[in-house]
Amino acid sequence: MTDLTHLAVPGTEIAVRVTPRASRDRILAEEGQIRVYVTVVPEDGKANAAVTKLLAKALGVPKSRLDLVRGQTARDKLFRVL
Repeated sequence: MTDLTHLAVPGTEIAVRVTPRASRDRILAEEGQIRVYVTVVPEDGKANAAVTKLLAKALGVPKSRLDLVRGQTARDKLFRVL
């Protein structure tokens, strides 16, 4: 898994691009962009929950410290570390 602990500072905003229905859960940080792949389907917030869980694990923070600021129904999302 990609180590993103350097971004776990309160107030940091993290832009991610999400790909649902992927073959496996993973995070890639390439060319200054963070891409999150999750296996779940984007219905009823399931994909958002999976992305939050995976991102929190990579950051080394609890899920409750991540806030989805923008992109609840979009592939491009913006999270803020609380």
